[in-house]
Amino acid sequence: MTIVPRLDSPSCGCDAISHVKGLISIDAALRVIGQTAHTVTGVETVTLAAAKGRVLAEPVRARANVPPFDNSAMDGYAIAARCLTGDGPWHLTVTERIAAGDSGCDTCRAIGPRHAARIFTGAPIPAGTDAVVMQEEVHRAGDRVTLTRRPATGQNIRRAGEDMCQGTEALAPGRRIGAREIAVCAAAGQATVDIRRAVRVALMVTGDEVRQAGQGLAAAQIWDINTPALSATLSGANIDLVEVAHGADTPLALRAQLARLATAADLIVTTGGISVGEEDHVKPAITALGGDIQFSGVAIKPGKPVSFGTLGKALWLGLPGNPVSALVTWQVFGAAILRQLGGETGPRGTRRHVVLGHALRHTPGRCELRPARLAGYDALGREVAFCDDATHSARVAGLPQADGLLLIPSDTKTLPQGSLLEFQSFDTA
Repeated sequence: MTIVPRLDSPSCGCDAISHVKGLISIDAALRVIGQTAHTVTGVETVTLAAAKGRVLAEPVRARANVPPFDNSAMDGYAIAARCLTGDGPWHLTVTERIAAGDSGCDTCRAIGPRHAARIFTGAPIPAGTDAVVMQEEVHRAGDRVTLTRRPATGQNIRRAGEDMCQGTEALAPGRRIGAREIAVCAAAGQATVDIRRAVRVALMVTGDEVRQAGQGLAAAQIWDINTPALSATLSGANIDLVEVAHGADTPLALRAQLARLATAADLIVTTGGISVGEEDHVKPAITALGGDIQFSGVAIKPGKPVSFGTLGKALWLGLPGNPVSALVTWQVFGAAILRQLGGETGPRGTRRHVVLGHALRHTPGRCELRPARLAGYDALGREVAFCDDATHSARVAGLPQADGLLLIPSDTKTLPQGSLLEFQSFDTA
């Protein structure tokens, strides 16, 4: 038996990194986000057809008992099991036929102790019966059926209200709505739901050297990866991407741009321009506009410069410019901000343990989130993960082969094959 410790927090082993000057841990950064980001105001009422991906603002309650009446869980015969005497076999006369949608109890006669009703799945249970025998367990000849085994009372009967009782809360506020939640809403009789308004997000990509993919490149120019990649990430139903902009090339124009976005968005996401070079103008612009930088620099690889703060009523998340760094830090911090702003409190994808499929080396100092691919299970039924020897923040060619991120603790130098590590799936962040 393998004992695996509980994952009670998103710990990465980087809390004890005081020797990494000026950086805070992932966990500390997430705590700052949790204390700063508050749920957006505004509630909308939408149909179930338009609810997928949105977050509930009000509870969903059952309008009636579900199911609303006792009904058959099988095609078979409704009988009075309590009235069967002796050891059997028992011979009963079929006197009624009840299909789903029939008013059964109102139109047919009560079923006597020596009688049976032919009944179909979903049909109401007739008076006088207390069990349904599936059709494969009886022999029928004409209007007579023969039973050789005594059914239990209540067998194959769905009782009224056994799924939901009228007035009970079927879904709590804060739940993100998917197909399963829509099924619950429909079963509860609710054609519409009250949801949080979408989170308004503005994306700004900086860098004078980037050009739209497909355009010709001059010397020292590169194609823009972050704009299409992050725009795709920000295309969820719970997000209103109000603007995608390219950062202005002068500090004054950049400040004007950020000031305008702060009035239009709940969250401003920027990429690049957050290091300490002479051409990194985003943080100085935030400060000049009276913004508050809550943290700048996290003990994470890739993505060390990632920054977070406020600008007016908007939140600001500054992602690094290298595309892998931008996507990884969005995965860790951006998703957490959106959950907070959207008021989402329901279940979320959690990290889980996987087994390392090979030995690896790591430079101590920062928690490394290394793209990894899952490759089946070992003899103990544990998922096995493989990753490259290093993370390269500007190399994106291998991302489609990765299923998620391995969290390598900051104090680790080497890990042997078979080590347990935390894994965060791209699909459940």
